[in-house]
Amino acid sequence: MQRICSSLQKAGYRVLLVGRKKVDSKPLSEESYSQKRLYCFFQKGKWFYLEYNIRLFFFLLFRKADILNAIDLDTILAVRLAAKFKSCQLVYDAHEYFTEVPEVVDRPRIQALWERIARYCIPAMDACYTVGPGLARIFEEKYQQSFGVVRNLPLADAPHEKRPENQERILFYQGALNAGRGLESIISAMSLLPASFTLWLAGEGDLSNVLRKQVLDAGLQERIRFLGFVLPRELKALTPTVWLGLNLLENKGLSYYFSLANKAFDYVQAGVPSLQMDFPEYRALQEEQPCFILLKNLDPEQIAAEIIRLDREKSRYEQLQQTCHRAAHIWTWEQEEKKLLAIYDKLN
Repeated sequence: MQRICSSLQKAGYRVLLVGRKKVDSKPLSEESYSQKRLYCFFQKGKWFYLEYNIRLFFFLLFRKADILNAIDLDTILAVRLAAKFKSCQLVYDAHEYFTEVPEVVDRPRIQALWERIARYCIPAMDACYTVGPGLARIFEEKYQQSFGVVRNLPLADAPHEKRPENQERILFYQGALNAGRGLESIISAMSLLPASFTLWLAGEGDLSNVLRKQVLDAGLQERIRFLGFVLPRELKALTPTVWLGLNLLENKGLSYYFSLANKAFDYVQAGVPSLQMDFPEYRALQEEQPCFILLKNLDPEQIAAEIIRLDREKSRYEQLQQTCHRAAHIWTWEQEEKKLLAIYDKLN
């Protein structure tokens, strides 16, 4: 959201980003746009979503705005209802296929509720966009609404120095420690890798305690580090120092299958080869710029075998690095923001 808000602010819009205040939220950083956090008594579950949407509805109701932008389905109802009382246009930004995420797909009643919200709200939007062409096609067919594609690409960075061959073998995951991210599998794979390999996990989530217990039970606490929440600017400095990035997902729900995670591009921008799933969007990127290793499944033995093979094939690793550096000049937010601004320009 930082890149989207900054681009809109720079283009002449006055932007206010509204989010939630968690118990462990870090202070907001100084940005070019305004920011507001809403406190909720409930922190998760159905009561949180209900409370947050009520608070968001009343907050928006008494704010002057020309455009309201809903980020995913968990904010769209409050935005849609507030707009009924205001003369403003509506934009929907679908970061994921919300009704197909692992936390929802196995709960039919919850899934049906979110689907009803989607069918009520999405057709009323004046503009919609999502993170990849696969999801755009699905949404257009399902909701009879046009969807643009705005990928979550990083800002262009200065070229990074080539890392030495004797670089520490750090495997790196950035993002939420949630179900469906293949984290249990990569921890299991660590037991099959030589002791020279370490794993860093940057983030927290629903599985934080479960994963820490798995590490302790496996006796891997000396080789696996939990970094907790890492600020974006710190993450940007940290990523170029690692050996291999990780973006592993279970094929559990269409949201993950058609995902296009920003971490995939962050690794590329940092010049770091990465393990990705052999899912449609990552396969398409690989055909364009072969800078990934694609996995068919999350079998720990396969994960470990691919990592060991890459470690042995030095020339292959160097080739992946070179392709990352080449792709880093192409897959940039400076290019992608033009698509975002074109969507907003059509509203005026």
